[in-house]
Formats: sequence, structure tokens, C-alpha cells
Amino acid sequence: MSQVEESIEVNVSVTTAYNQWTQFESFPEFMDGVDRVEQRSDTLTHWTTSIGGVKREFDAQITEQIPDNRVAWTTVGGEARQAGVVTFHRLDDARTKVTLRMEFDPEGLAETVGDKLGFVKRQVTGDLKRFKQFIESRGAETGAWRGTV
Repeated sequence: MSQVEESIEVNVSVTTAYNQWTQFESFPEFMDGVDRVEQRSDTLTHWTTSIGGVKREFDAQITEQIPDNRVAWTTVGGEARQAGVVTFHRLDDARTKVTLRMEFDPEGLAETVGDKLGFVKRQVTGDLKRFKQFIESRGAETGAWRGTV
């Protein structure tokens, strides 16, 4: 399994950052390569992605969710194998550090080479930068799910 960890500071409260992250269906607005996310239940999402010309569909199960603190997931079924956690750290009333850690299993030669060349790390860095731009330009979340898993 390969691993990546990236962090970014966003100029919104920890609650605003966390609330926006729980709006999985908005991910295509800031995650490059994510075509669609469907929330099927409180703990199950269905993803459609197109990355590097490879189209995939898979389900992800939320394994842990603590408001204003963390969201963890793992894929179930499908082709993609990954797990991860995003954590939210209050820096002050208006700033939050968002850290994304992910483990994934590259499939085939192209994905293995892409991983070795740092493609996934650059993808995650770009997605976090776009999340920052998305939430800061809005100034408020598009919704919230405050349940605990």
C-alpha cells in the first residue's frame, strides 16, 4: 500500500471546514478527477472518478466520524482499494488546519509508475488547495451532517 499525507490551513472556523467536508456530493466542485459522489446512507457513499483516463466506480464506508475532529473511510467492493482520514485542527476562531492521510493500492503498471512519480501526492495537494479556495470564497458551508459514527 502507498501512503500520502498533506495539510492545508483554511481561513474558516473548524466547524465550517468540517461541515463542508461532510457534504460529499460537493466534492466534484473541488476534487479533480471526481465526477460524482452519491450519499447512499449516513455511512455509505458511491464514487465515480476519472483519473488519468481511467474511469472507476466504488463505494466508500465511513468508519469513523467525530464532528469538528475527523472523518475516516475505507473502500468496500469495487476496483479501488483505499482508506483514509481527514482531521480538522482548530488554530484559532477563524483558521483551521485540514490534514488528509490516505493509503491506497495502485493497480497495474500505469498507476504504480504514477504513484512513484508523485502523481497522487500532487493530486491531493491540488484538491486541498481547491477545497481552501472553495470554502474561503463561499465563507460558509453548503450544508452539514453532524452525526457521530
